[in-house]
Amino acid sequence: QEQLKESGGGLVQAGGSLRLSCEASGSISSINAMGWYRQAPGKQRGLVAGITSSGSTYYTDSVKGRFTISRDNAKNTVHLQMNSLKPEDTAVYYCGAPFPYSRYWGQGTQVTVSS
Repeated sequence: QEQLKESGGGLVQAGGSLRLSCEASGSISSINAMGWYRQAPGKQRGLVAGITSSGSTYYTDSVKGRFTISRDNAKNTVHLQMNSLKPEDTAVYYCGAPFPYSRYWGQGTQVTVSS
């Protein structure tokens, strides 16, 4: 069974940090190209960061310099390190695979940044 499972969300004050993780299992565990997306209330889901099978990374402008995506191939896991968090980063964060045309999705993890 193909599955993506996110973890690491929570409540943090502005300026704080969180690290999200997404573990792939099943037949998609070999997919190395994965992305992180987020959806705030009343808004569409949008791409936050992605990493290709060759290790190239992509970031949306609003998170450049603050977020870092990385991959642990041995653990079939992709991480999103989020620093200097802002209230506008509040959203449900999803991982998707394969990046950039994700067709597999995790259940999402809530990130709330208080001001």
